[in-house]
Amino acid sequence: MFRNQYDNDATTWSPHGRIFQVEYASEAVKQGSAVVGLKSKDNVVLVAVKRSPNELASYQKKIVRIDDHMGIAMAGLTSDARVLSNYLRSEAMRSKMVYGRALPVGRAVTSIGDKAQTNTQEYGRRPYGVGLLVIGHDDTGPHLYEFNPSGVVSEYYAYSIGARSQSARTNLERNFEKFEDMPLKELIVQGLRALRDTLQQGKLLDTLNTSIGFVGKDAKMTILDGEDTQAYLDLLDEGEAMETE
Repeated sequence: MFRNQYDNDATTWSPHGRIFQVEYASEAVKQGSAVVGLKSKDNVVLVAVKRSPNELASYQKKIVRIDDHMGIAMAGLTSDARVLSNYLRSEAMRSKMVYGRALPVGRAVTSIGDKAQTNTQEYGRRPYGVGLLVIGHDDTGPHLYEFNPSGVVSEYYAYSIGARSQSARTNLERNFEKFEDMPLKELIVQGLRALRDTLQQGKLLDTLNTSIGFVGKDAKMTILDGEDTQAYLDLLDEGEAMETE
């Protein structure tokens, strides 16, 4: 991409009906490390690859808990994700205080979509440079939503965003029909298998760079990092060993 006379702000349309600032923000999402989400009839799972800026720094957080029934994973600018996650937390708390119930997942995602769309309509603002996968479980069951910088939100059976995410989506498209009746443990392993397809050659999933989150009918929003992910990484390796025998 390159600069042109129609990309000075997010309110200017090009003659071809494009808003370049929104497209540039979407490119920022593609630069972030990959995130994969998938759901069954009872549970919904997020798995993510964490990055470290350098050898002396800790790995950046990729999955954030919003409430007992909801969480998000991010790809893109972490600072923008922090703003949106804080907003979602405020909305979740307000729903409990005003209405006495957990915030419906669909309403939560629509609210951040509206917030992001406003930035493409008012002069002097910029789109959020982050994409989110939002998971949750409410009265209508498990949900997996994708949010992108244009303000568009979509619900999926399985999806992936971030760098080289097309490889993960190809894996998910081949297998998503099996996810419906999968138990939680197998669903997580399937997510890790798709996530591994996004890695650069020679890279492996390990306890340092892997993050897992899940929520379901009988499980509150849970995030696993570090050594807590080892059991699932071992199951992934065992499955690969059985396939090669």
